[in-house]
Amino acid sequence: MEALAELERNLSRVIVGKPEVVRLALVPLLCRGHLLIEDVPGVGKTTLARALARSIHGDFRRIQFTPDLLPLDLTGSSIYNQQANAFEFQAGPVFTNVLLADEVNRATPRTQSALLECMEERQVTVDGVTRPLPAVFCVIATQNPVEQVGTFELPETQLDRFLLRIQMGYPSEADEVAIFDRQREGHPLTKLGPVVEPAQVEELRAAASAIHLEEAVKEYAVRLVRATREHAEVALGASPRGTLALLRASQAWALLEGERFVAPDHVKALAPRVLGHRVIVKPQAALRGIAGEDVVDELLGRIEVPVSDGAPASGKRIGKPVS
Repeated sequence: MEALAELERNLSRVIVGKPEVVRLALVPLLCRGHLLIEDVPGVGKTTLARALARSIHGDFRRIQFTPDLLPLDLTGSSIYNQQANAFEFQAGPVFTNVLLADEVNRATPRTQSALLECMEERQVTVDGVTRPLPAVFCVIATQNPVEQVGTFELPETQLDRFLLRIQMGYPSEADEVAIFDRQREGHPLTKLGPVVEPAQVEELRAAASAIHLEEAVKEYAVRLVRATREHAEVALGASPRGTLALLRASQAWALLEGERFVAPDHVKALAPRVLGHRVIVKPQAALRGIAGEDVVDELLGRIEVPVSDGAPASGKRIGKPVS
């Protein structure tokens, strides 16, 4: 679809040399999902979130997560207005289209859990009153995989709310020079304009959900997810929410690739990104350096891949998985 191609081109104007990252960032937007980026500082995570918001003509808010951040700092609170002699609700930063939760693992579990209702239910309840969030609402959360001091590990329940977990990675030598050249006279983000409206995002979401899924492909995804629960190195496998996430993300990926149906390649390409953070390995396996993505990789290598209407089943991977 031309609107999706325009979105990719627009994001690529500020995210240099990362076409796979740009495309992956659009998958949660198309699936009404959320994105977790685990990477070192300075590789463009904030720029990606801002560029996405500008591209869809949406509102953008950034929250720096810290240990003293309170749940009401996210959701908003009721403040007494002396002139009106009544309490008035002051909306928090979650009432936006694209929310950047920067260094989300630095907040306390209580504050992290305040995001759960926003991410899953797309609503905020304060003082017994429930208020809906915008129809186009996407959380892009970041965390630093290197620093451990002053951080709180994200619980499984919150990890499960993120559709994808990705890395951006360092740019190549040529791309790093190109980044400097583009920013010599100002950041290109300041000149970035919208290419679609929020209403068009809803149309793109409908198009993604309409992508055809054959029974054989559905069964393949289910077998893959169920196998994570039975793996010898796994303490907690992916839940049925993981199955739904994998199939919906595969539909979005097929749409981004201009296909009318989901092929096994689409499932295989996204599986480590969708399931890796949902698979919790046993402590003994973690000590040996085995991560959830490694388990998914192993299963992809031994579970039989269906052949769908002549579609390729090579299982081409997208970039390097999160370790």
